[in-house]
Amino acid sequence: MTGTQTAGRRYGGRDAAQRQQERRTRLIQAGLDLFGTAGYASVSVKQVCSHAGLTERYFYESFRDREDLLAGVYNELISTITAETAQAAAAAAPDVDAQLRAGLEVFIRTLAGDARKARLVLIEVVGASPRLEVRRREVLHEFAAMVAAVVAPLPGPEASSNRLTMTAMSLVGGVNELLVDWTLGHQNATVEELIGLCHTLYIAAYRAVSDQP
Repeated sequence: MTGTQTAGRRYGGRDAAQRQQERRTRLIQAGLDLFGTAGYASVSVKQVCSHAGLTERYFYESFRDREDLLAGVYNELISTITAETAQAAAAAAPDVDAQLRAGLEVFIRTLAGDARKARLVLIEVVGASPRLEVRRREVLHEFAAMVAAVVAPLPGPEASSNRLTMTAMSLVGGVNELLVDWTLGHQNATVEELIGLCHTLYIAAYRAVSDQP
């Protein structure tokens, strides 16, 4: 049997690509577990591999280094949160009030319901590397664009595109910092109170922007 055929051999009904993807998934999960509890700076590649039950050889099969794993975990979480938030908002259309609340509820409950996810998304990636800082800023802009898409086109006189963009970014940044504060234990509020407050702010901003000529 040739080397190519050997590399492609199936084990347990899974081919080489499937097995590699399964190993990557295990490493992603280990990264979430460890970075989201002990913290990125305190966790080594060796610890991640031990937690995943894999050798370091398999780590470098999927990731260049520890930072690359952090980016992978972060992007996986953001991809899921973005899709679920957008889906919830779309399901509540065309009522803007209901769309904003539905999106906020999914976003906030996803992070508030899992301390690992909250710590990784809101705290551990901040300043972890120039690359991750660029990605984190991109994510804030992506969520701001999602908010702007929900409230536009605005009823009545059209608000300027610049005003809408700035408003959306202000709201996303505000919610982000509130959740950071809550995650760090500086805010004594229930999840329902967080959702209610953020929804109130979003609706107030939406009405203010829509009333502007």
